[in-house]
Amino acid sequence: MQPTPAPYQTLRLTPHPSLSGVVQVTMAKPAVFNAFDEQMIAELSDAFARLGGDPAVRVIVLAGEGKHFSAGADLQWMQRAAQAPLEWNLADARTFAGMLATIEACPKPTVARVQGAALGGGVGLACACDIAVAADNASFSVSEAKFGILPAVIGLYVMNAVGKRQARRLALTATRIGAAEALAIGLVQQVCPLDALDATVHTVLGELLNCGPQAQVEIKALYAQMAPGPITPEVRELTAQTISRVRGTPEAREGFAAFLGKRPASWITPAPQTPRNTP
Repeated sequence: MQPTPAPYQTLRLTPHPSLSGVVQVTMAKPAVFNAFDEQMIAELSDAFARLGGDPAVRVIVLAGEGKHFSAGADLQWMQRAAQAPLEWNLADARTFAGMLATIEACPKPTVARVQGAALGGGVGLACACDIAVAADNASFSVSEAKFGILPAVIGLYVMNAVGKRQARRLALTATRIGAAEALAIGLVQQVCPLDALDATVHTVLGELLNCGPQAQVEIKALYAQMAPGPITPEVRELTAQTISRVRGTPEAREGFAAFLGKRPASWITPAPQTPRNTP
């Protein structure tokens, strides 16, 4: 499988060397620690929209080239914003918000591969992905307040990951936390040694690929409509309608037949060897 071609200047799209259906989107500006500006934001939006609509793509990995995942907003971009009129800033912020929404709403499972620093919007990128796996050298800071601004666009993504009180603490203090604390508060779901990062991501990818691809699309669509809280009659009806419809799909019939026949489902391919680290 080849990823959808596009003339990206700030990203590198590569199919996984051994897992069919997996594409890695690598932010490729290591000289500035993969800080993003208008161009990278537009390219991330386009890449996730294209890959999300590609039937050959099963899972998307978001990574950063070099020692760090992402330093967040490029400071030159922020300086331009500080000098620009309100109308320009509003359009620019809407584009940024749209990019995070595109990642979060991508119908395919998304995995953030985090090493080194994730700062400001870099934290937002990790939180917008379904799963975040971090190396033990990773650190995270919702750093906007240090520059006299606030984490408005990324705020709800962080809040959904760690809860309102922790998100408020991180935003108010701009403190930098390590991988262990990020795991403890739910900002990431797994932490591993740096030299085992690719192997750990590989395991997660294998788990994702073992599940029905259409079921995963349905999971993401259903969970996007629900929030923690009371299970209302409307929620009960939504879930009942969804499962009754999905039970009759070809994928569901194949899944049950495979289980009863003690064979792999048709979407499962033999597991290859785990790779070495390749950002």
